[in-house]
Amino acid sequence: MRKASAPLAAMEARSVPEIPQGPEWQYEPKWDGFRCILVRDADDVAIFSKSGQNLKRYFPEIVAAALDLKAKSFVLDGEIVVPVEGQLSFDELLQRIHPAASRVKRLAAKTPALYLSFDLLKEGTKDVAAWPLSKRRPLLENFATRQFQGSAFFRLSPASRGLKEAKRWLGAAGGGSDGIIAKRLDLPYQPGNRKGMQKIKKFRSADCVIGGFRYSEKRQASRKVVGSILLGLYDAGGLLHHVGFSSAIKAKDKAALTAKLEDVAQKQSFTGTAPGGPSRWSTKRSSEWTPVRPKYVVEVSYDHFTAGRFRHGTSILRWRPDKRPDQCTMDQVKQKAVSGLMSNVLANA
Repeated sequence: MRKASAPLAAMEARSVPEIPQGPEWQYEPKWDGFRCILVRDADDVAIFSKSGQNLKRYFPEIVAAALDLKAKSFVLDGEIVVPVEGQLSFDELLQRIHPAASRVKRLAAKTPALYLSFDLLKEGTKDVAAWPLSKRRPLLENFATRQFQGSAFFRLSPASRGLKEAKRWLGAAGGGSDGIIAKRLDLPYQPGNRKGMQKIKKFRSADCVIGGFRYSEKRQASRKVVGSILLGLYDAGGLLHHVGFSSAIKAKDKAALTAKLEDVAQKQSFTGTAPGGPSRWSTKRSSEWTPVRPKYVVEVSYDHFTAGRFRHGTSILRWRPDKRPDQCTMDQVKQKAVSGLMSNVLANA
């Protein structure tokens, strides 16, 4: 049995604040999933993450579907996502990275994954990674027409050269996409670097209560100082839930902030979901936190809110002394209805 070997490294994207404009750019939705290069070589399939790890054991349904395609040898660049009720669930996707094969098999049947393809790097003996994107994209579209028809696990990710369409996608981001990707049409695939690809995220803001803090492992003048603040939002029943954190605190502000929060420290703050204990991704030190009286409100910017929390760290935009803590509710972060873009992608076979 032949083994699919690791291809070239995945192309990276540079974060920029504005959509680049010009005839040299192609635009695509930025999906909320696992970026993967999928390789089929005869009777073997490999799914390589950006770090080079082979994820095939976690997505047996994608492997089986790839083996069902007519093409016997190809390399695709794309995103593995998990659709749930018309949106993409990153939390369900994370559940798949589990050491127990029985659990993976059960989840693969319950919440099957989907591979959204946005680039073709090789088909048969034809290596096209060195071709400009303006030639690779038509090849991918032709490949998808011939290969993906009738597959429940493969989709062609949309692309457009129109700035108006890109702005519409950026404005509709949510429920599975968090912005757009812009790629240079005149360049070959750029393995491992950011020369030919840019990402533009849609950021939102929300007013949150400070429900606690963690000390930094680094001291200032031999004194412990705040390393991050824990954020909370109230639900309809008045319970305060932990929804994320912000560690974007300037060094010059840490001493004053530490004194401010230590002054309102108490035994409990969150009455709903509270920060958990250590996990395989955290140390005992990083899980320790100090509750504070829910007194202070800050406005933070964020890109994703899923499964009751901010997916990534947030940035503090400003303090809100004009706002009562009980005005910081979950209503601010409710997802929009699924966009037409998402519906079309998930429905397109």
